[in-house]
Amino acid sequence: MTRAIVLIPARMAAERLPGKPLADIAGSPMIVHVWRRAVAANVGPVAVATPDRAIAEAVEAAGGHAVMTDAAHPNGTVRIHAALHALGADAEVVVNLQGDLPTIAPDAIRAAVAVLAEPAVDIATLAAEIADEGERADPNVVKVVGSQAGEGILRCLYFTRAAAPWGDGPLWRHIGLYAYRRAALDRYVALPPSPLERREKLEQLRALEAGMRIDAAIVDTVPLTVDTAADLARARTVMDG
Repeated sequence: MTRAIVLIPARMAAERLPGKPLADIAGSPMIVHVWRRAVAANVGPVAVATPDRAIAEAVEAAGGHAVMTDAAHPNGTVRIHAALHALGADAEVVVNLQGDLPTIAPDAIRAAVAVLAEPAVDIATLAAEIADEGERADPNVVKVVGSQAGEGILRCLYFTRAAAPWGDGPLWRHIGLYAYRRAALDRYVALPPSPLERREKLEQLRALEAGMRIDAAIVDTVPLTVDTAADLARARTVMDG
């Protein structure tokens, strides 16, 4: 896995918190914090994919690289795919790192890429055991249903907003970072939305329904996701130290 690239999709028009990539956290825009952590992971070059000049300028002011993409792209996966081709990158592995994860651990990024050492895996992601009882039934907390595929690795059989699987044992929270084999990313973006994807409103089900294999590295901590003003306030509290 010597040729990897990390692409961070970001746009100003977020539905619940417009302009969030440029929200100040501990003296820097949120997108810059994410970019810095991606660079610290040291898995390959890093670029931010955005349709917004203001985001690109913030990243470039911090010393990073940004790629301008079409505002009409329907989601971040399509956006990073377009950025990959715009860059002419020859990466074998493409990491899709969401721009609203300002506390993502560099080790977690490396862990996702390492999962692709198994040739049968098309897409790698992350999962953490749910410790908070309230999260088990929370539909905003996406669960991974999987079976053990190695030390610290789950083979993902399903993703759901429900509390699953039933019975005794841990539930696993999905963390929305993906590492794609390049061919898998090409295939994924060419697929139409699938029935279960539409029902659960989870894009990763499209890959499973198409027969693609997704494995998840188990990590110890869940990064903060900034979707709302309350999330942003929490991130500021945590990161301001």
